[in-house]
Amino acid sequence: MEDRILGLHHITAIANSAKNNLDFYTKVLGLRLLKKTVNFDDPGTYHLYYGDEAGSPGTILTFFPYQGARRGKAGAGMATHIGYAVPEGSFDFWMKRFEEHGVSYGRPAEKFGEQYLPFQDPDGLLLELVIPKNADNRRPWETDEVKVEVATKGFHNVTLTLQKAEKTAAILTDIFGYTLQDQTGSSYRYSTDAVEGANIIDIVENPNIGRGEGGAGTNHHIAFRVKDEEVLMRFREKIASKGFNITEKIDRNYFYSLYFREPGGVLFEIATDNPGFATDESVEELGKKLLLPPQYEPHRAKIEAVLPSLV
Repeated sequence: MEDRILGLHHITAIANSAKNNLDFYTKVLGLRLLKKTVNFDDPGTYHLYYGDEAGSPGTILTFFPYQGARRGKAGAGMATHIGYAVPEGSFDFWMKRFEEHGVSYGRPAEKFGEQYLPFQDPDGLLLELVIPKNADNRRPWETDEVKVEVATKGFHNVTLTLQKAEKTAAILTDIFGYTLQDQTGSSYRYSTDAVEGANIIDIVENPNIGRGEGGAGTNHHIAFRVKDEEVLMRFREKIASKGFNITEKIDRNYFYSLYFREPGGVLFEIATDNPGFATDESVEELGKKLLLPPQYEPHRAKIEAVLPSLV
């Protein structure tokens, strides 16, 4: 079990206004702000992390908010839709809440035998609330307005939109250990039994769809989960042996990562469970302070001066 991909670790997307992003995900969707830090490659830009109480893998959605960023366009070569698991009977609560907060949403629909409610964040990121076939027993983060009975439990699935599916599917099955669970037309559902939640990848194949354009409201990459660095490096060997250009191990403070671009164009990351988010602040204090990577701490004053206000 330890040498397996353990479903999704996190998903990273791009936003415009940091404040609008923070307000939507914490106040409307009811997620917890886990970390308020900066982009390793651009310390004048926030890196905001949202998830459950402790930042459990499979619940972590992160953003690079670039003030004034152009809006992107979902398309081929992208992870286009993010699905969150919610309890049965919660759609009425969410539709009412979306109405109250002016959130763009669609009517409930069904795919792969599951009901889902599509909606968008302020930048147009495509999101879905899903009632899983099998009960999701993860305990969600609860707020005064979003109680346990309706709250999101973490990721259920993510959808990859591709012009051709075959080579991407082979990575999921031959390297990552997923199996084809279901197919409806040109939509394919892959899952792993290594974990119970955040364990589904959907592929939509459309040879006629245009390539996606990165920008606000699009996903930057998706990260798959492994137990620790030893497993991470074994997967590096396996992926490199297949001819893929994969990075060296990168220390992201809260996990260790590898990156490679799969044949369909989606940027894949593999990330470790360790060391987790309670390394530089306690679980109780997560998200309270601006935390900087050590190399940027001497420049804190300058960085704080250019970061936009979140209040």
